[in-house]
Amino acid sequence: MTPESHSLTGDSPAGTDGPRPGPPPGCPAHGLGPGGLSRLHESDDLKKLYERLRAEHGPVAPALLHDDVPVWVVLGHAESQQMLRTPGQYCRDTRIWGPLREGLVKPDFPLMPHIAWQPICAFAEGDEHKRLRGALDSAVATIDFRTLRRHINRSVQRVVNAFCEDGEADLVSQYAEHLPMAVMCQILGMPEEYNDRIVEAARDMIKGTETAIASNAYIVEVLDRLTVRSRAEPQNDFAGHLVTHPAGLTDDEVREHLRLVLIAAYETTANLLSNVLRQVLIDPRFRAQLNGGQMTVPEAVEQLLWDEPPFSTILGYFAKQDTELGGQRIRKGDGLLFAPAPANVDPRVRPDPTADMQGNRSHLAFGGGPHECPGQDIGRVIAEVGVDALLMRLPDVELSIHEDELYYTESIASRHLVALPVHFTPRPQQDVMQRPTHENDAPVQQDWHIGAARPGTVRETAPAAAPAPVLEPPVPQPVPVPLPPPVAEQGPPRNTWQRFLRWWRGY
Repeated sequence: MTPESHSLTGDSPAGTDGPRPGPPPGCPAHGLGPGGLSRLHESDDLKKLYERLRAEHGPVAPALLHDDVPVWVVLGHAESQQMLRTPGQYCRDTRIWGPLREGLVKPDFPLMPHIAWQPICAFAEGDEHKRLRGALDSAVATIDFRTLRRHINRSVQRVVNAFCEDGEADLVSQYAEHLPMAVMCQILGMPEEYNDRIVEAARDMIKGTETAIASNAYIVEVLDRLTVRSRAEPQNDFAGHLVTHPAGLTDDEVREHLRLVLIAAYETTANLLSNVLRQVLIDPRFRAQLNGGQMTVPEAVEQLLWDEPPFSTILGYFAKQDTELGGQRIRKGDGLLFAPAPANVDPRVRPDPTADMQGNRSHLAFGGGPHECPGQDIGRVIAEVGVDALLMRLPDVELSIHEDELYYTESIASRHLVALPVHFTPRPQQDVMQRPTHENDAPVQQDWHIGAARPGTVRETAPAAAPAPVLEPPVPQPVPVPLPPPVAEQGPPRNTWQRFLRWWRGY
């Protein structure tokens, strides 16, 4: 096969042939379009499809989107890096996409919410990208991660308080989909807007349902109020730093960048948190490594960024000129799918897809180049603290169904765990200002020394004539001395390691 065998423009099957009736489900050719190209949106298992495309075409493969719109899928790790890091050859400005310019992409194209051009940094390049991205990066840089960890811990308490007394929960719909939104509302400067409605609206607009437009309108309305309020009285929060940045963003630019950050960070972190919790619950070895200290929670998060990146593919990148990538001839105006999921298991960089990747951050879960995710560390810390605090609060949490019964909703863009039902010992609600702990209803350990009672025991005191024990006043007759009542907070850390953990967790 020559590199030009599957040109996506000019003599491309989708460029000249009209849609053809596809074979029935179950047929070996089901899911194939003109020229025998695979329709990505009809695949029941994109992971298997990507591996088949890699075997047939190499690291860059031709495929079809909805309405048989042609696209290249970049499957190779090195080829993805090349595309991401050469803005002179590839950009994210959808206005140069050949099928869009030629009318093949209709206004009702199902992926239009992902590709519709907007005046935001994700679609800009050159000086305009520097201006918009500079404002965004500056706002991110103002985030104090110690304070952020404190907010996350408190948000964990609020979210878990909603179901901790029930003894059962769905950790996707009741936890992983709520915690990131609660934290992002705090970061952006609108904690009062966090509620079930904004969570449902964000999920709905990402799914692309019939009510997605109305859900998007609600999100925009919320962010409009935040923009107006921040413009009138800027606060020391994300929105306040955007409106006061020297780049001089307009209200529309502020609102759209707030929307970009909110939705991208929410979907990414919700998927990441769900996937880490699933792995902890289904893999005893994985959980034992966490409990035994052989693996830290940040290392567990990084492993899942390799195995289950929050976004499977991102549409899209577009060729600014005729070029070559992965042995394929790419023509000016061709669209390319950046695919972190298959790129992370490229056999050339990861011969064993089950290999332990702890400590290795060369995955592509957050992209790369000029458009690399600016808030990736926010997502990481929400997932890290979210997993750690939940396991501290509910240490005996177990999966309620067999792991084979777990299932995902899959689209070209992402693979989302539908539900993660669990059970645990019911526990009382906990003060949101208190550190996450499953021992909040037990007495704290007391320091002891020779001559004093061991913590947790009842001490018999001496008669009145006998000398009093150290730190205990004499009593007239031998009676049991009750243990001290439980207290909400432990004393200050007494060694370097305890002080470090207290600082790391934001206390």
